[in-house]
Amino acid sequence: MTPSSLDRQLAFLREIDRLKSIVRLSPLIDRSRRENSAEHSWHLAMYALVLAEHAAEPVDIQRVVKMLLIHDIVEIDAGDVPFHVPESHAGQGERERLAAERLFGLLPDDQAAEFRALWDEFETAASPEARFAKALDRFQPMLHNAATDGGTWVECQVTLEQVEARCRPPIERGAPVLWAAAAEMAEGHFGKGGER
Repeated sequence: MTPSSLDRQLAFLREIDRLKSIVRLSPLIDRSRRENSAEHSWHLAMYALVLAEHAAEPVDIQRVVKMLLIHDIVEIDAGDVPFHVPESHAGQGERERLAAERLFGLLPDDQAAEFRALWDEFETAASPEARFAKALDRFQPMLHNAATDGGTWVECQVTLEQVEARCRPPIERGAPVLWAAAAEMAEGHFGKGGER
């Protein structure tokens, strides 16, 4: 017997519960623990709703929110790879592609195609919505690091130049106003004695 659309949707929803167990490097702002990828995705969706006016181009905020809610689902299979740990990056793109095929493939065909297209669009920054979503994805950890006296910047001995090289292009491209705020936060931290 072929599973119904509802059966497939429920299987997907059960499977993505695992995103709650993918622990990221970033601490919560209260420093009580590290955030998980599900929390990160929810928080970014809220960033999109709150900060939509700062997008570099007009955006369909519903598409941005959809991208942000699904962009890290692949971490269920591929894991989270912090940008501060470059030796862990090898093969990540292929692991994520395979994860996208498996995870979105749990859904009915029409939803699988829609979610996969949104994920691909985010990955390639192929639209104003994807560029804004990517800007938020880089901005949020910067805000966390600035609010936690350097957080992962200190833990991983990251320099201001490394932060700027990794974060400036996507944030500035998707939300220049947010890059100005992020740069000020980073410079404030690194100017107080953090490694330059």
